[in-house]
Amino acid sequence: MTNEREHAVVIGGGIVGLATALALGERGRTVIVLEAEDRVAAHQTGHNSGVIHSGLYYKPGSLKARTCRAGLEAMYQFCAEEGVPHKKCGKLVVATRAEELPRLETLEERGRANGVSVRRLTADQLREYEPEVRGVAGLWVSDTGIVNYSAVAEAMARRIRRQGGEVRTGWRVTGIRIDGSATVVETANGTIRTPQLVNCGGLQCDRIARMAGTEPGMRVVPFRGEYYVLRPERAHLVRGLIYPVPDPALPFLGVHFTRGIDDVVEAGPNAVLAFKREGYTWGDVSLRDAVDWALFPGFWRMAATQWRNGVDEMRRSLSRARFLRSLQTLLPSLTDADIHPGGSGVRAQAVGADGKLIDDFCLAGTPKLMHVLNAPSPAATASLAIGREIARQIAA
Repeated sequence: MTNEREHAVVIGGGIVGLATALALGERGRTVIVLEAEDRVAAHQTGHNSGVIHSGLYYKPGSLKARTCRAGLEAMYQFCAEEGVPHKKCGKLVVATRAEELPRLETLEERGRANGVSVRRLTADQLREYEPEVRGVAGLWVSDTGIVNYSAVAEAMARRIRRQGGEVRTGWRVTGIRIDGSATVVETANGTIRTPQLVNCGGLQCDRIARMAGTEPGMRVVPFRGEYYVLRPERAHLVRGLIYPVPDPALPFLGVHFTRGIDDVVEAGPNAVLAFKREGYTWGDVSLRDAVDWALFPGFWRMAATQWRNGVDEMRRSLSRARFLRSLQTLLPSLTDADIHPGGSGVRAQAVGADGKLIDDFCLAGTPKLMHVLNAPSPAATASLAIGREIARQIAA
């Protein structure tokens, strides 16, 4: 038995778990991070498109809005300190139809309420930023940036070790129990007793909560996002980041274009139900995972209201022509010859028992045992601020 009685333990070596460990280390705690995979940032963090979000989209006063703005500044500072390549490139949000203008105006108001620098653009002004774009109006958001979040996570792990903490990969948690004042974490590599445990398990966070004796009242339903990539000789069609006006009824931002820190231009993603929590292709299927959400009443309540969107996304996933048409809404000059299949990622979407898609970050528990039950986009941007919020709560 490994007995680190004074060490705080963080489950999950994604960017939120690592940022939480950093924040605890800043408060003088010695921290052990337990990651099931053989490397940090193996799932959501490592499949992130790399956008440093500005806080444009989020309800003023929400945890997302507050931590995104604080996290943006902290992320730029962290990258500068650690030598992680990044770029503040700005982002263009485009209304392609007149009926989207009221939503664009609402988005502008929300962004300004959150302290975001926003410039309203006419149709002609759109092309000053992105010559190939066609739309009726738009917003220029100068705070938005780009980075490789896998590189950020690796830099976080290095800083944790400099603080005196540990990042243990290949340490999959198999059980959690309370023993007096301590929490006992069982893994395939040994057992750790800790006075404080933080669950940042991402795609497995609800299972970890139940393992610890907490019924979270939600389920993680995995949605896979699939991307195409512009061929190098056509990457000049996109200068930076181009987004549509999002549908307020959905937690997804819609198909968009992202020029990464490596200058590769990704186009996407769609959002289809995955049949495995770490299911990056149609061939990735887990009976356990599928049964888990199929037996959850909240899933069927969600499906009853979102099935049309789900069918549309599935059709786009299975049809390259449909995917291309959705991209051409923003870039009409794009052709089938300009794109080829890219990567994919899986989003851990929290769904409540009422069938509603949980939109804000969700923290639950006590200073002794805290669970991060929902950390969707902009969690990577906001990670350092989320980590500090968690550290503040468990120090109370």
